Amino acid sequence: MHQTLPQSLYLLCYTVDKGKFELTNLQGRGQLLRAAALSELTLAGQLKAEGGKVVRLPAEPPGDPFLAEVWRDVPEEKPKRWLQFVHNKAHTAEQPIREQLAETGAVMIRHEKWLRMLAVDRVTVNDPQQVHALQERVRDAVLLARDPAEIPVEELTMAVFAVEVEVTSVFTGKERREHEQALKALAAHYDGLVPGLRKALRDSYLSSRAVGGGWGT
Repeated sequence: MHQTLPQSLYLLCYTVDKGKFELTNLQGRGQLLRAAALSELTLAGQLKAEGGKVVRLPAEPPGDPFLAEVWRDVPEEKPKRWLQFVHNKAHTAEQPIREQLAETGAVMIRHEKWLRMLAVDRVTVNDPQQVHALQERVRDAVLLARDPAEIPVEELTMAVFAVEVEVTSVFTGKERREHEQALKALAAHYDGLVPGLRKALRDSYLSSRAVGGGWGT
């Protein structure tokens, strides 16, 4: 079944060998999902990037509810900077994505109580090997130093975004340092497709990390 880019990036954050979404990848995940939606909408021609800003283009709303919500957040009259659309509603992004994935059977959500008081949702992936295969495709885009122009745009976006919010289930810190030149090439190619969004994602992530913030469960 086809998954939206936000859904794929959510699954990308799953640590397969530990069978869970680690807390180290919690920070920045809301921004990651919002940026993924903005990227998909722009590449589909429903948003337009210009001068480091974004504007909504006249069109029918996307069929996917989460994409449609993000699309409506962007004004149609005057271009606005990316950052507000990545950051301001990041705390609302994870729940609708994981519910979509639960409806398709990609994940299972268990409602638990921590210390018998605090309600916590435990999310597990039903097909870890499928997630592992997705992660390997994204990793190969970097580790094999592939030509950015030859990489499918969804895989390119996932690789670039995973680096910007330091998703450890995809790349370790050591890998990011060792493959810095390949990562710069991918980032430059992505910036040519969707100018300004990658930087807004990074700025949002660094801002929330500085104050110990983060969204998701």
